[in-house]
Amino acid sequence: MTLKNSPRPQWLTFDCYGTLIQWDEGLKAVAAQILRDKGDHPVDVNRLIEVYDRHEHRLEQTPPHRSFRQLSTLGLHMALEELGLASSAEDSQRLAAAIPKMPPFPEVIDTLARLKTMGFKVCIVSNTDDDIIAGNVAQLGGHIDRVITAQQAGAYKPNPQLFDYAHAQLGVSRDQVVHICASPTLDHTAARDMHFRCVWIDRGTGRQLLPDYQPDAILSTLDQVVPLFESLGW
Repeated sequence: MTLKNSPRPQWLTFDCYGTLIQWDEGLKAVAAQILRDKGDHPVDVNRLIEVYDRHEHRLEQTPPHRSFRQLSTLGLHMALEELGLASSAEDSQRLAAAIPKMPPFPEVIDTLARLKTMGFKVCIVSNTDDDIIAGNVAQLGGHIDRVITAQQAGAYKPNPQLFDYAHAQLGVSRDQVVHICASPTLDHTAARDMHFRCVWIDRGTGRQLLPDYQPDAILSTLDQVVPLFESLGW
């Protein structure tokens, strides 16, 4: 299904980190802080994040299901060890404490307000824990109607279980939602496999499209969603 000549969605579902919340910027800041505490070493921030992401995403799909707090702790420990750096409990505590404080992108709150004025219901679907995302949702101006997490569903994107759980909770079918996201690896994979409509917010981070999937629209900032939907008569 494509956006043009398709029905107006009952709900808009949003990825949180990287779409609404400044994930890359926040993660770089906390990674830099962790590395500074390790003293003199050759590891740079981007390398630590690359290795951490690899471990985190693998752990998300590896039984048994863990809370995001648990797997991010383990993923960071594995990343630091792989890079030859000692890890400590303070490292993971610092990461967990930093995530809820990561702010929204500048255009996000006004855009969410406009979408609500247009009559859309707004739900976040995120690979995180309820207590972690609560701090981010509190910064979004009261415009979020529902928050669905991996903790609630017992599964992480791109596992369809998380989206099936979200759609069931919202009382909608796959063709009654449009998903708005920043991650090709996680969200586009689910959209491709489950055939729900998807808008990609490509903020120029270097993330690449999947070779076998094209989102229904590609925008550079969230505020471009409003004129897109207006052009569709929504």
